[in-house]
This record gives sequence, structure tokens and C-alpha cells, in this order.
Amino acid sequence: MTKALRALNYRSGPLAIIGTRMDDITLTERAARRIGEILRREPPGTMLRVSVEGGGCSGFQYKFDMDRAQTADDVVIQRDGATVLIDQISVGYLAGSEIDFVDDLIGASFRINNPQATASCGCGTSFSL
Repeated sequence: MTKALRALNYRSGPLAIIGTRMDDITLTERAARRIGEILRREPPGTMLRVSVEGGGCSGFQYKFDMDRAQTADDVVIQRDGATVLIDQISVGYLAGSEIDFVDDLIGASFRINNPQATASCGCGTSFSL
């Protein structure tokens, strides 16, 4: 069974990503905790969808939505009761990224630490490659 799961690039445990390698996109404990808090107030089966779309002041922007529908090719990240969906097109822009949640003097927000980004705006929601 272990060989079969490894062949599918699936790892069980506190963090499981279905459909991509574990080192591609990670979810911090802080982000998972905050997502879990948000999802508990939503209807059962709701998940957080993270995507990348054109726009913003740097060319691309991150988008966060609630979604109850998972598509067959979505990458699914699960950690500590939080479920995040990422579409296949966005996965290419997010490869190697870390999804985090920060609460500092300028406010609380999800932040994506994207090693592919060559520049980003001051608020951290848009980037360029």
C-alpha cells in the first residue's frame, strides 16, 4: 500500500496534497488554523479556493473564494481541518509557494510567499513573474 500511495504522490498525515508533490505548495499552521475558523462558519462542505488571475498593479493577483464544488483536476491541500482547492492553471503560478496567515499592525490577511514572483505590490496581493 505504501508504494501505491507514493506512486500517486499522496502522503497521509497532518498535511496531504492530492495531485501534486508535497514540496510544491505548502500551507502554514497559522493559515490552516485561520481557514478552519472561517470554514466552521460556512455551510458544511465549504472549502477555500486559491487562484491566480490577471490583474492587480503587478500583472497577476491572488484570489481567495469560498467554494463547495471541487473539480476533478483541483489540487487539494488539507491540514488541521482546513481544505484548500487550487485549479491546475493556478498551480503553475503557485509552485513552490507557501500560503500563510499574518496578523500585524497593518491588518490580518492571507499572504502567499511565492518564490517565482519577481516583484509584488506593497499589499502583497499582486505579483509579476
